[in-house]
Amino acid sequence: MKQFDISNIKSVALLGHGSSGKTTLADAMLYVAGMTDRIGSTADATTVMDFDAEEKQRKVSISTSVYQFEYKDKKINLLDAPGLFDFAGGVSEALTAADTALIALSGKSGLTVGAQLNYDSAKEAGVPVAFFIGKLDSPRAYFYRVISTLTAHYGATICPVVIPYCQGETVVSYVNLIENKAYSYNGTNATEAPLPEDADISNMRDVLLEAVASVSEELMEKYFGGEAFTPDEIKDALSKGMASGEISPVFCGINNTGAAVDMLLDILSDIAPSAQIREYSVEKCGAEGKENCNPAASDAAVVFKTIADPFVGKLSYLKIISGSIKSDIKLVNQRTGKEEKLGKIMWLKGGKQEDADKATAGDICSVAKLGDVKTGDTLCAVGANIAIKTVPFPKPTLSMAVYAQNRGEEEKIAQGLAKLSEEDPTIVVGTNKETREQIVSGLGEQHIDVIASKLKAKFGVGVTLKAPKVAYRETIKKKVKVQGRHKKQSGGHGQFGDVWIEFEPCDCEGMEFAENVFGGSVPKNFFPAVEAGLRDCIKKGTLAGYPVVGLKATLVDGSYHPVDSSEMSFKMAAAVAFKTGIPMANPVLLEPIGTLSVIIPEDVMGDVIGDINKRRGRVLGMNPLHNKKQEVVADVPMSEMGDFSTAMRSIAQGRAVFEYNFARYEEAPDFIAKKVIAESDNQ
Repeated sequence: MKQFDISNIKSVALLGHGSSGKTTLADAMLYVAGMTDRIGSTADATTVMDFDAEEKQRKVSISTSVYQFEYKDKKINLLDAPGLFDFAGGVSEALTAADTALIALSGKSGLTVGAQLNYDSAKEAGVPVAFFIGKLDSPRAYFYRVISTLTAHYGATICPVVIPYCQGETVVSYVNLIENKAYSYNGTNATEAPLPEDADISNMRDVLLEAVASVSEELMEKYFGGEAFTPDEIKDALSKGMASGEISPVFCGINNTGAAVDMLLDILSDIAPSAQIREYSVEKCGAEGKENCNPAASDAAVVFKTIADPFVGKLSYLKIISGSIKSDIKLVNQRTGKEEKLGKIMWLKGGKQEDADKATAGDICSVAKLGDVKTGDTLCAVGANIAIKTVPFPKPTLSMAVYAQNRGEEEKIAQGLAKLSEEDPTIVVGTNKETREQIVSGLGEQHIDVIASKLKAKFGVGVTLKAPKVAYRETIKKKVKVQGRHKKQSGGHGQFGDVWIEFEPCDCEGMEFAENVFGGSVPKNFFPAVEAGLRDCIKKGTLAGYPVVGLKATLVDGSYHPVDSSEMSFKMAAAVAFKTGIPMANPVLLEPIGTLSVIIPEDVMGDVIGDINKRRGRVLGMNPLHNKKQEVVADVPMSEMGDFSTAMRSIAQGRAVFEYNFARYEEAPDFIAKKVIAESDNQ
């Protein structure tokens, strides 16, 4: 593949709600461009873009794939991002590298929640948006209903470019409003057809011309003067309108047959902004600013995606922001400060790669086997000192404990999870030192399930997923004074330790130890042994075996034997006192409470508050936000949060964003305490 000037490189992210047809649309675009000999099907697992084994098995996209191809003197970098919410990290990857977002809609389903979220994400990233209304051969698909909904949501930015002419529910032809010509299709083969005399088509043409006229005063004067626009003038205005965010062009067609996809490719390759238009947020020499892709500047690239494979090795996908890169050059990783020598530069062809001489600013490429490099890293020339900010990744919302199915494979699981989290920044891995569980966090149940499948397929280890254990605590509510006596005689020196200890509640995180011994009944050199014995004991309380907190222990009396007493004897005596006294001190179970902040649309606020109440949560307040959204803040027990992300997915249809952070411990209700105690190892 030859090198292209930055003005002729078009990177397009294909976005859309799950099952909107975007992966089939990608296949249709590749077929029209002559890259493949057929249009694949997700149902048959034959699409070019869904090449991963997990994607073929599940028949859905789970990660962003890239295919680079030439089309009419342009280079198209097509990025197919997942549509399911559980794999939304792929949207962040695609929007980091793309200069245009093409959102696929179904003519039947219309503007879905996922498409709205994709639109918002693209706008936040500063990426222009276009729409493709597909599946027009589906029963009850209706183009004009969908475009009416788009206009209701996004106003005058919506600009029809290619529209269908229908008789009943059947599409007879497609009208290119730029040329004002109609075409009928047999598969992808187009034949010019008579332009229908139809009021809807005339109205759509007027909408296009008004949008074009609004781009400049010169065109506005021409429009009001009754002068006709040339196709080139319309395309030029559409390109400028897209770049400024004033225009979102709308195309249409049939994904699985490729009808009208040639018009999509022809027009989009002309009007989609090139890489030099987009501004990236950067930190350069300690100062934050904005920079465009610039071939003349020093070399810099951002890693927008990583594939970790134990057999092939790591593959890093790069978007070149400035300068150019080629094999064997050295770049500095701004995160680590270390130099990385680049190996072979490759173009991306779905699941395959093609050798490249170099990649210039605005383009995309892959590099194999980079060292300590991960998604989000900036690689730049020595001394450039620039860090490029990527589109933020969504935070994990669901956590599960990971257990090895076979003993002795824990280390292999840890290594596999570390590799997968390097590949996918939405995977967070950690160990709960208290419960001794390995915890993996992701974006939902399917995401976690894919992680488990990849551990088996790529790293050869089977795992069992369980709800994480809750780190409860125990404390006491009244003061007691007890004796702990340890005496053992077994020939020779015996063991003797005798202590009187007062246990009482206190405001401390663990245990506070004090001594108030008079007359030397317990020698001072044994005080540390008594304290050590108690600190060993508080690690496992008497109720359910959880750590004891909020405890003050005061050594007040005791006795000793000049020969048989030892540090070990007094540690044992302290343990006897603990096990005797704590059950007498009205012990209670404490549960962890976290503060929940959930941002939701106003129309589901009642349902969300109802769900929080069912979880024994206490709503602390509600804060109105922009775009008809509300923030609900509540205290909720950690034990009730296990399936909260799943519930929010159901209630808010993926529109909820939440954070949950540990706040404090509170006494657990009696019915909860009884259940936890009954299930504990102490029983």
